[in-house]
Amino acid sequence: MAALSSLCQLTRYNGTQKTHFRPSISCSSMQPPQSNVKVPLKLLLKEVVINGATKEIGKAAVVAVTKARGMEIAGAIDSHFVGEDVGKVCNMEEALEIPILNDLTMVLGSISQSKETGVVVDFTEPSTVYDNVKQATAFGMKSVVYVPQISLDTVTALSAFCEKASMGCLIAPTLSIGSILLQQAAISASFHYNNVEIVESRPNASDLPSQDAIQIANNISNLGQIYNREDLSSTVQARGQLVGEDGVRVHSLVLPGLPSSTTVHFSGVGEVYTLKHDITDVQCLMPGLILAIRKVVRLKHIRPKGLIILATRASTQLSGSDPILG
Repeated sequence: MAALSSLCQLTRYNGTQKTHFRPSISCSSMQPPQSNVKVPLKLLLKEVVINGATKEIGKAAVVAVTKARGMEIAGAIDSHFVGEDVGKVCNMEEALEIPILNDLTMVLGSISQSKETGVVVDFTEPSTVYDNVKQATAFGMKSVVYVPQISLDTVTALSAFCEKASMGCLIAPTLSIGSILLQQAAISASFHYNNVEIVESRPNASDLPSQDAIQIANNISNLGQIYNREDLSSTVQARGQLVGEDGVRVHSLVLPGLPSSTTVHFSGVGEVYTLKHDITDVQCLMPGLILAIRKVVRLKHIRPKGLIILATRASTQLSGSDPILG
């Protein structure tokens, strides 16, 4: 803090006194002890470990985190390209000087992470998610999990574990902001229409119906509405698969070359209301991923039951706050 002072010089002229003021500025810097300085959490550098770094989404995540303000890649895990620089594998202009390793514990034990801001992003497999989150928690790091086919049993087990460990974990059924907006619009529409069909297209036939379609069906079920009453009990396979108990039907198309697309058709007397969302590039998931990393770092308490699940139920049940957008 700068302090302004005046130096006085007394001079006599023929019995009179004349005072001259010679101003001077003295500066001193007073800083509190370092231990008393509390840096806001949002200003701390977020060290991010990507588990599943050589998958298409993992490579995109490495680039996105590197470019994101206040974040850096602290580790990369995968069973492919072991020992190679993750920046080069991701076709970045410069190497990140971070080798890809296939041992999560080794990576977590070697990095200089901050327990408040370290995050492990998990793009692995449903069978490994629980152990991965446990290891991250043991090193004081929070987790963002994007494994679309994760089972409800695993989510329940993670919820109990995270609550006991008092550590935040964010499980994302989707990282697409457009998908979340579609789900919210579908919830709003479900109160006004008695007929609904979900039609999705995917380039391959793995795990159909997709997690997105199941999530939408679950979101618009148990809201006091029974859909498609005219043929609710139909067993004709061409009518699609019933998801839930409220008559929501899902039709899955598998055609190589098609984008991943989800369409929800609602109908009433004299009108059809259609919601559609297409994913043409994995890059569309990166804004949602960066938001998820920032969200999980800020978690002070475990909710609900140790987990923050993106795109859960109706926005009214979220007290007007969207779990990823708000």
